[in-house]
Amino acid sequence: MSIRPITDTLRVLDGGAFLDLCSIKLAEAVRAVEETGKAGKITITLDLKRSSSAIEVTPRVTNKVPEPKPDSSLLWATVEGNLTEENPHQQKLELRPVEAPALSLRSSTPEVAPVNNLRTG
Repeated sequence: MSIRPITDTLRVLDGGAFLDLCSIKLAEAVRAVEETGKAGKITITLDLKRSSSAIEVTPRVTNKVPEPKPDSSLLWATVEGNLTEENPHQQKLELRPVEAPALSLRSSTPEVAPVNNLRTG
């Protein structure tokens, strides 16, 4: 009898639910690595213990997913000790909308002159 692949054993643990859980944990780690560019890890542990004439297998799967870096904001301090999005030392510009004049549009389709009946030789 030859050694069977470990996936045969993983497939029977918890009625197949353990292998599904491993797949979910792997997918979570892969997505986090793709999003953050940082390393991730998945660990599958099988605790084995003799139980009479059988082997008791307790499966565990964990993953270590990289946490996304939170976005930071640039704020300025006021003399009162508050934070604001506007630099209090910078002059404010009084911006207002400008109405554009209505323009007439020209057609971009060239006018084609009628072609006379030409006879070729």
